[in-house]
Amino acid sequence: MTRTGNVGRHWALAVTLLAAGVALVGMPAQAGPIGAPAPVTAVDPEGGSKTLRDQLDAAARGYIDAKARYDFSKRTQAVLVERIRTTELRLALIVEQVSVVAAASYRTGRLGVVTALLESGSPDAFLDRATSVELLALQEDAQLAELRHTQRLLAQQRDRINVEMTMQTVQLAEMEKRKRDAERALAAVGGRVSGGFVSGSSPAAKPAPRNADGTWPRESCTVDDPTTGGCLTPRMYHTYLQTKAAGFTRYVSCYRSSGYGEHPKGRACDWAAQVSGFGGTAYGSDKYYGDRLASFYVANADRLGVMYVIWYRQIWMPGTGWRSYSAGSDPASAHTNHVHVSVY
Repeated sequence: MTRTGNVGRHWALAVTLLAAGVALVGMPAQAGPIGAPAPVTAVDPEGGSKTLRDQLDAAARGYIDAKARYDFSKRTQAVLVERIRTTELRLALIVEQVSVVAAASYRTGRLGVVTALLESGSPDAFLDRATSVELLALQEDAQLAELRHTQRLLAQQRDRINVEMTMQTVQLAEMEKRKRDAERALAAVGGRVSGGFVSGSSPAAKPAPRNADGTWPRESCTVDDPTTGGCLTPRMYHTYLQTKAAGFTRYVSCYRSSGYGEHPKGRACDWAAQVSGFGGTAYGSDKYYGDRLASFYVANADRLGVMYVIWYRQIWMPGTGWRSYSAGSDPASAHTNHVHVSVY
């Protein structure tokens, strides 16, 4: 082959490689194998930054944990108050009984067997007096022992009340701190107090399982996601089922491998406002559907372990309530075409 022919072939190859390079530049960067998390610099499909999501996640989790411990402590305190009331009544009765026995003991003399013998007019009178003294002594000893036991029990119950009240003070402070953390994070992206979406007619969801102390168990992505080929945590799957049971049956998508929010962890679902699925900004009956769904999650946040709800340029978190929130101008980022819910 001539040199001219070789040059032509090399030039054709260079043009082909250049065209391929231009095509690659126009494609989104791949984070790695299919299913691998997107790099931290990637744009999340729902908008927002990784820093913001991390801050909101930490604030919501910290608040929910503290509130669970606070609520459990309040319930424990209520039980202790009832027990203390019962113990105090029992103590008052015992004191009265001891006083009666002590008065009877005083009347019989309880000066010992010799005194009882000397003061008795006959052997029969002596036996009667001795028996009376012995029975009073046994009765008084038993009641005094019960009195001391009841006094110790009451002191322990009052100490436990003080422990619970201290616990509540600590948890309230933690809740306030986490609330301020969330408010600062949202304020940095323009989040202000907003009207939000609340309905007094939202159906009640079946509560998700909790630990014995009222906190939420840590869960992994172990349940098959019925909306995709991914997975959900048991609590997110429970929320999915309860949402369906409440009558919200439009298109929903939960697990997603890309991004850096809760979707890749199986802790979030996106519910389309429109019957046909995710589309443009929802209006009319579609908007009303989204309003009711967002309200449902807020009303059942404590039952389902909801960390936050995002709908129509607003975000709800426990502690902060509704705040303005817009992670972008398109319907997905502004959440004007779907309701996003994340659970603990």
